[in-house]
Amino acid sequence: MVSVIVTTYNRRRFLGEALQSVLSQDYGDREIIVVDDGSTDGSREAAGGLSVGYEWKENGGVSSARNLGIRRARGDYLAFLDVDDLWRKDKLRVQVSAMEAGGYGISYTDEVWLKDGRRLNQKKRHRKYSGHIYEQCLPLCIISPSSAVIKKEIFDDVGLFDESLPVCEDYDMWLRICSRYPVLFIPTPLIVKRGGHADQLSRSYEVMDKYRIRSLAKILESGTLKDDLRLCTLAELRQKCAIVGQGAMRRGRPEEADYYRSLPDSIVPL
Repeated sequence: MVSVIVTTYNRRRFLGEALQSVLSQDYGDREIIVVDDGSTDGSREAAGGLSVGYEWKENGGVSSARNLGIRRARGDYLAFLDVDDLWRKDKLRVQVSAMEAGGYGISYTDEVWLKDGRRLNQKKRHRKYSGHIYEQCLPLCIISPSSAVIKKEIFDDVGLFDESLPVCEDYDMWLRICSRYPVLFIPTPLIVKRGGHADQLSRSYEVMDKYRIRSLAKILESGTLKDDLRLCTLAELRQKCAIVGQGAMRRGRPEEADYYRSLPDSIVPL
């Protein structure tokens, strides 16, 4: 069975359509768990009468919502859907079949991007890959949570989402997974990502690379990386720290700049 974890926070206007995209899947062996991260907009009513489980919790961020869903899930596979995204009807069937045929523990798919209802073209840096893709995941997040299907047992190995990260928590998770497991990319656009709305989470944070730097430092300090992966991770950390440090200097924050400039040399594996 696939456990589908739908996370939401004050997104009632999206929730019903997102759930219908899951309910209309042509793969029937599934459960649907909605985790409401403290909504106050009557979101529960949008799920009323639908065949879904509904968990309301105090607001704690998207990682805490996903982690609650993982703990509640009964399926062998987990799939995530952010409430402002949509699935094509054959998504689960295509992914589970391909994963079982190839023996993969994680897969993700191509995407259609919409901003304010208009289609966007993906840039070269968003190119997607199959196999051992850890190095390709270092610059930025290329796996959308809404496109991923993951065997639940993988989380027993790598741990849950980092609840201390307000953003880039998916980047952090993919680094941990991709450093240990090969990934299957399915080059069919099986999800629709909708952006441009004013309350989009990534708009709330000025420098996203600060949070990617935290993830890079954390995985380097964990001591779990093989030598080749450690070297490319350290190179990426140096590059991001240099850029963020330069930005801090331009904003008149010399102490912050010094912190980022010195961080790569301070990393000591456990």
